Amino acid sequence: MSTRSQLRFVQRVEQTGETDGSADRVAQVYRHSDGYPGSVLRDLAQLKELLDATRAERGPGYTAATFVFLDKLSTVDLYLDGDPERTIDAAQPADLLEPSNMEHLDQPLFLLGHGVENPADGIHGDEEYLYVVELPTTNAFDEPTEWTVKVSGHSAFPRWDGPADEAFERASWQFHGPLEDALAELVRDEAIVK
Repeated sequence: MSTRSQLRFVQRVEQTGETDGSADRVAQVYRHSDGYPGSVLRDLAQLKELLDATRAERGPGYTAATFVFLDKLSTVDLYLDGDPERTIDAAQPADLLEPSNMEHLDQPLFLLGHGVENPADGIHGDEEYLYVVELPTTNAFDEPTEWTVKVSGHSAFPRWDGPADEAFERASWQFHGPLEDALAELVRDEAIVK
Protein backbone atom coordinates (compact mmCIF):
# COMPACT_ATOMS: atom_id res chain seq x y z
CA MET A 1 0.00 0.00 0.00
CA SER A 2 1.29 3.44 -0.89
CA THR A 3 1.61 6.39 1.42
CA ARG A 4 1.50 9.36 -0.92
CA SER A 5 2.95 12.73 -0.05
CA GLN A 6 3.87 16.15 -1.37
CA LEU A 7 7.15 17.81 -0.42
CA ARG A 8 7.81 21.49 -0.85
CA PHE A 9 11.38 22.72 -0.83
CA VAL A 10 11.21 26.43 0.00
CA GLN A 11 13.77 29.21 0.24
CA ARG A 12 13.00 32.71 1.40
CA VAL A 13 14.27 35.36 -1.02
CA GLU A 14 14.29 39.00 -0.07
CA GLN A 15 12.83 41.12 -2.84
CA THR A 16 14.27 44.45 -3.76
CA GLY A 17 12.49 47.15 -5.66
CA GLU A 18 9.14 48.81 -5.35
CA THR A 19 7.48 46.14 -3.21
CA ASP A 20 8.65 45.37 0.27
CA GLY A 21 8.66 41.92 1.74
CA SER A 22 9.84 38.57 0.55
CA ALA A 23 8.91 35.82 -1.83
CA ASP A 24 9.41 32.08 -1.71
CA ARG A 25 11.37 30.10 -4.24
CA VAL A 26 9.51 26.79 -4.30
CA ALA A 27 10.07 23.37 -5.83
CA GLN A 28 7.43 20.74 -5.18
CA VAL A 29 7.69 16.96 -5.50
CA TYR A 30 5.01 14.27 -5.41
CA ARG A 31 6.14 10.99 -3.86
CA HIS A 32 3.87 8.01 -4.49
CA SER A 33 5.20 5.59 -1.85
CA ASP A 34 6.79 5.65 1.59
CA GLY A 35 5.53 9.15 2.35
CA TYR A 36 5.17 8.54 6.09
CA PRO A 37 7.36 10.76 8.31
CA GLY A 38 9.94 8.14 9.29
CA SER A 39 10.83 7.38 5.69
CA VAL A 40 10.72 10.95 4.35
CA LEU A 41 12.63 12.43 7.29
CA ARG A 42 15.37 9.77 7.07
CA ASP A 43 15.68 10.45 3.33
CA LEU A 44 15.86 14.20 3.96
CA ALA A 45 18.56 13.69 6.61
CA GLN A 46 20.58 11.56 4.17
CA LEU A 47 20.11 14.18 1.46
CA LYS A 48 21.21 17.01 3.75
CA GLU A 49 24.27 15.04 4.87
CA LEU A 50 25.28 14.47 1.24
CA LEU A 51 24.67 18.09 0.22
CA ASP A 52 26.56 19.39 3.27
CA ALA A 53 29.54 17.11 2.61
CA THR A 54 29.73 18.07 -1.06
CA ARG A 55 28.66 21.70 -0.67
CA ALA A 56 26.17 21.02 -3.48
CA GLU A 57 23.06 22.68 -2.03
CA ARG A 58 21.87 25.24 -4.59
CA GLY A 59 18.34 26.11 -3.59
CA PRO A 60 14.93 24.46 -3.86
CA GLY A 61 15.06 23.27 -7.48
CA TYR A 62 18.41 21.52 -7.17
CA THR A 63 17.57 20.13 -3.75
CA ALA A 64 14.25 18.71 -4.98
CA ALA A 65 15.95 17.18 -8.05
CA THR A 66 18.61 15.55 -5.89
CA PHE A 67 15.92 14.23 -3.52
CA VAL A 68 14.17 12.54 -6.46
CA PHE A 69 17.48 11.24 -7.88
CA LEU A 70 18.52 9.64 -4.58
CA ASP A 71 15.05 8.17 -4.12
CA LYS A 72 15.23 6.67 -7.63
CA LEU A 73 18.67 5.21 -6.93
CA SER A 74 17.31 3.50 -3.84
CA THR A 75 14.74 1.60 -5.97
CA VAL A 76 17.07 0.39 -8.73
CA ASP A 77 17.24 -2.99 -7.02
CA LEU A 78 13.66 -3.52 -8.20
CA TYR A 79 15.11 -3.66 -11.71
CA LEU A 80 17.32 -6.57 -10.73
CA ASP A 81 14.21 -8.47 -9.65
CA GLY A 82 16.18 -11.00 -7.57
CA ASP A 83 17.66 -12.62 -10.69
CA PRO A 84 21.39 -13.33 -10.13
CA GLU A 85 21.93 -13.10 -13.90
CA ARG A 86 20.72 -9.51 -13.92
CA THR A 87 23.30 -6.98 -12.74
CA ILE A 88 24.15 -3.35 -13.23
CA ASP A 89 27.68 -2.65 -14.36
CA ALA A 90 28.91 0.59 -12.79
CA ALA A 91 31.00 1.19 -15.92
CA GLN A 92 27.88 0.88 -18.10
CA PRO A 93 24.98 2.34 -16.10
CA ALA A 94 23.28 3.41 -19.34
CA ASP A 95 22.45 -0.28 -19.90
CA LEU A 96 19.83 0.17 -17.21
CA LEU A 97 17.94 2.53 -19.51
CA GLU A 98 17.88 0.19 -22.50
CA PRO A 99 14.17 -0.68 -22.93
CA SER A 100 14.94 -4.27 -23.91
CA ASN A 101 16.58 -4.73 -20.50
CA MET A 102 13.25 -3.95 -18.84
CA GLU A 103 11.08 -6.52 -20.62
CA HIS A 104 10.95 -8.66 -17.47
CA LEU A 105 9.15 -5.91 -15.55
CA ASP A 106 5.38 -5.37 -15.53
CA GLN A 107 6.10 -1.76 -14.63
CA PRO A 108 9.56 -0.23 -14.21
CA LEU A 109 8.80 1.13 -10.75
CA PHE A 110 12.10 2.98 -10.51
CA LEU A 111 10.90 5.11 -13.44
CA LEU A 112 7.59 5.84 -11.73
CA GLY A 113 6.61 7.06 -8.30
CA HIS A 114 7.62 10.73 -8.41
CA GLY A 115 6.40 13.87 -10.04
CA VAL A 116 7.67 17.40 -10.22
CA GLU A 117 4.64 19.47 -9.37
CA ASN A 118 3.62 22.98 -10.24
CA PRO A 119 2.98 24.56 -6.83
CA ALA A 120 0.17 26.64 -8.37
CA ASP A 121 -1.78 23.51 -9.35
CA GLY A 122 -3.93 21.42 -7.08
CA ILE A 123 -2.56 18.47 -5.17
CA HIS A 124 -3.67 15.01 -6.32
CA GLY A 125 -6.08 14.58 -3.44
CA ASP A 126 -4.91 11.17 -2.27
CA GLU A 127 -1.84 12.31 -0.35
CA GLU A 128 -1.57 11.42 3.30
CA TYR A 129 1.21 13.83 4.29
CA LEU A 130 2.48 17.25 3.32
CA TYR A 131 6.03 18.40 4.04
CA VAL A 132 7.71 21.77 3.81
CA VAL A 133 11.51 21.78 3.84
CA GLU A 134 12.72 25.30 4.56
CA LEU A 135 16.20 25.85 3.16
CA PRO A 136 18.34 28.67 4.50
CA THR A 137 19.37 31.49 2.19
CA THR A 138 23.11 30.98 2.09
CA ASN A 139 26.06 31.13 -0.20
CA ALA A 140 27.29 27.71 -1.36
CA PHE A 141 30.65 28.44 0.24
CA ASP A 142 29.20 29.21 3.69
CA GLU A 143 29.21 26.59 6.41
CA PRO A 144 26.15 24.31 6.13
CA THR A 145 23.19 25.42 8.20
CA GLU A 146 20.15 23.75 9.65
CA TRP A 147 17.06 22.86 7.62
CA THR A 148 13.65 23.45 9.15
CA VAL A 149 10.79 21.11 8.31
CA LYS A 150 7.05 21.15 8.70
CA VAL A 151 5.21 17.82 8.76
CA SER A 152 1.44 17.72 8.45
CA GLY A 153 -0.70 15.52 10.57
CA HIS A 154 -1.94 12.37 8.82
CA SER A 155 -4.41 13.63 6.18
CA ALA A 156 -4.70 16.88 8.17
CA PHE A 157 -5.28 19.21 5.24
CA PRO A 158 -8.07 19.97 2.78
CA ARG A 159 -8.43 17.68 -0.24
CA TRP A 160 -9.68 19.25 -3.42
CA ASP A 161 -8.46 20.01 -6.88
CA GLY A 162 -7.65 23.62 -6.10
CA PRO A 163 -4.46 25.59 -5.68
CA ALA A 164 -1.89 23.65 -3.65
CA ASP A 165 -0.96 26.80 -1.74
CA GLU A 166 -4.27 26.70 0.08
CA ALA A 167 -3.80 23.06 1.14
CA PHE A 168 -0.38 23.94 2.56
CA GLU A 169 -1.76 27.08 4.24
CA ARG A 170 -4.68 25.26 5.85
CA ALA A 171 -2.80 22.12 6.88
CA SER A 172 -2.55 21.17 10.54
CA TRP A 173 1.14 20.69 11.27
CA GLN A 174 2.17 18.05 13.78
CA PHE A 175 5.76 19.31 13.73
CA HIS A 176 7.62 22.50 12.78
CA GLY A 177 11.28 22.80 13.65
CA PRO A 178 14.80 21.57 12.88
CA LEU A 179 15.12 18.45 10.71
CA GLU A 180 17.20 16.70 13.38
CA ASP A 181 14.48 17.27 15.98
CA ALA A 182 11.75 16.06 13.61
CA LEU A 183 13.71 12.91 12.91
CA ALA A 184 14.23 12.22 16.61
CA GLU A 185 10.64 13.00 17.64
CA LEU A 186 8.51 11.64 14.79
CA VAL A 187 10.55 8.54 14.02
CA ARG A 188 10.55 7.71 17.74
CA ASP A 189 6.75 8.18 17.77
CA GLU A 190 6.36 5.82 14.78
CA ALA A 191 8.46 3.17 16.53
CA ILE A 192 6.24 3.41 19.64
CA VAL A 193 3.04 3.04 17.56
CA LYS A 194 4.31 -0.05 15.74
